[in-house]
Amino acid sequence: MTNHEEAATVRPLTLAWVRRHLAAGERIVGAEALLGGATAEMRRLTIGTRGGGIRHLVLRSFVDPTRQGPAEDLLHREADALTTLTGTGTGTGVSAPGLVAVDPAAAHCEYPSLLMTHLPGRAVLADEGLETRLPLLARQLVAVHAVRPAVRPREYVALTTADTVVTPEGADAAAWAAAIDLLRAPAPRYEGRFLHRDFQPGNVLFDLPPDDRAGAASAAGAAGARITGVVDWAAASWGPADLDVAHCSTNLALLHGPAWGLRFTEAYQEAGGLLAGTADERLYWQVRVPLAFSEEVQWVAQPWQEAGRTELTTRVVTERLDAYLTSLMDAPG
Repeated sequence: MTNHEEAATVRPLTLAWVRRHLAAGERIVGAEALLGGATAEMRRLTIGTRGGGIRHLVLRSFVDPTRQGPAEDLLHREADALTTLTGTGTGTGVSAPGLVAVDPAAAHCEYPSLLMTHLPGRAVLADEGLETRLPLLARQLVAVHAVRPAVRPREYVALTTADTVVTPEGADAAAWAAAIDLLRAPAPRYEGRFLHRDFQPGNVLFDLPPDDRAGAASAAGAAGARITGVVDWAAASWGPADLDVAHCSTNLALLHGPAWGLRFTEAYQEAGGLLAGTADERLYWQVRVPLAFSEEVQWVAQPWQEAGRTELTTRVVTERLDAYLTSLMDAPG
């Protein structure tokens, strides 16, 4: 029996901290690493309950520095977002994990950590079934933006500047230069919304029939597909809806091809989402995200490769990034 061996992969101080937040009579009987955590170490913990059943929790530990800011700040934001989204009577239409405990400053754990409930379902990154999933993703993001938190999260932070963009070798130099010039202007005024800030297929869970665990793509493309939850709220912010839409659109363009990025923007509006009022304002937000991705293409592609999309090499993703940015700059207003 390997349960104790698996549980031991959680560091001793963190393990003791988790145990303090279990119900009476519960114990940790297993732990497994979760794929896709690009900025943190993720583990699903199996908890044996007092009545002989099991339940699951998810442990997030920031073991390395992040590009998004200090881990302490990220965990405070995630804890606040989870509290907002799972509070009694919120009626947000957004299913998120429930907060169990958080140790932002690593006062008790080896690393800054957060413990939360486990949601059913899994992320689906395959091309198959995307036609069905796309409107579901769009409607879910509209629901996220409709959340009105009692305490507004901090304003979004844009780390990319015109001077930090990395124009890919062989890219459409004119299109990239024109896009970079857009960043030199002040950001357009906007009506603020509650933002996820990393809303993309890797952070959206879909239900899958138990007998189709190996065929995730076909199951998620079936007519009965539904979203079971949205995870990874560490970058939750306040800002323009356009920013979340641009982030998801860029991810879809790199995962599935540039045309899908453009289609998601349309799907969001068809679902009732509101974007910036003018074409120039919308374009500013649309290009900001792919320009930011230019600085970290390898980092973006790695979790997709680990999840089975091995054909998404850095070169392929870079080519798609160039094609998508060019399509945005060429699109009619």
